[in-house]
Amino acid sequence: MTKTILITGAGHGFAKTTAFILAEKGHNVIATAEIWPQVTELKAEAKEKNLTNLIIEKLDVTKERERDFLINKYDIDILFSNAGLMDAGPIGEQPLDLIRSMFDINVFSALEFAQGFIKKMVAKKSGKIVFTSSMGGLLTVPYASAYCATKHALEAIAEGLKTELEPFNIKIATVNPGAFDTGFNDRGMDSIKHWYDPKTNFTSEQIFAGFEEMLSQQFDPQMMVDVIVDVILSDNPNFRNVCPQPVEDYIKQLQADAWTLKS
Repeated sequence: MTKTILITGAGHGFAKTTAFILAEKGHNVIATAEIWPQVTELKAEAKEKNLTNLIIEKLDVTKERERDFLINKYDIDILFSNAGLMDAGPIGEQPLDLIRSMFDINVFSALEFAQGFIKKMVAKKSGKIVFTSSMGGLLTVPYASAYCATKHALEAIAEGLKTELEPFNIKIATVNPGAFDTGFNDRGMDSIKHWYDPKTNFTSEQIFAGFEEMLSQQFDPQMMVDVIVDVILSDNPNFRNVCPQPVEDYIKQLQADAWTLKS
């Protein structure tokens, strides 16, 4: 059955590839991008591929007017809430305005946008919302702990919605990527350079020396995209979907070890 699917943060990364795959499968896709140049590029690609069922819209999820415009304009079957931001850095020194911005985008705006469509889904007693969480929603990555905190919050919201919306036949799921080579993690690490100063910050500059090697070992994004597409289209997906499997195994071990962890 053809579905109408709205995707946030589709200007690049997982969501962009997912949008094109779903459209190629014949679904009606509304792919949203944060800035106008991304909108222009997506429209050109959709036209080149002759995907008339792929609609491109502008959406900065932090903007109430833009959120309301799309909520009022579209009736959808599935919301893939993917838009997000990571600014990395030691949380003991990270500027609070950066942390607030991450919470605004990753948590509050994601929830507020979802609430608009939830009302419509409740009325028709049908729908699905898939949130892009992270492995960082289930563990804490040092020097990205503020970002992880936003995803921990999103996990709690998703779990609450899952229970609360079950009587209305609305499915809730999360997708939890490990470290994939989409550029997202690279940008997050690069953001440290915009405020960190080894002359004034107490965190040693040597702490960041291994980041480049870590980023060079990221996974192929297509692996995660395949999982996302399956979760979006499945009639009964798993609530939580961690990829790749070794990351899921690692998270489970960390969670078990947490009960004996010393301070």
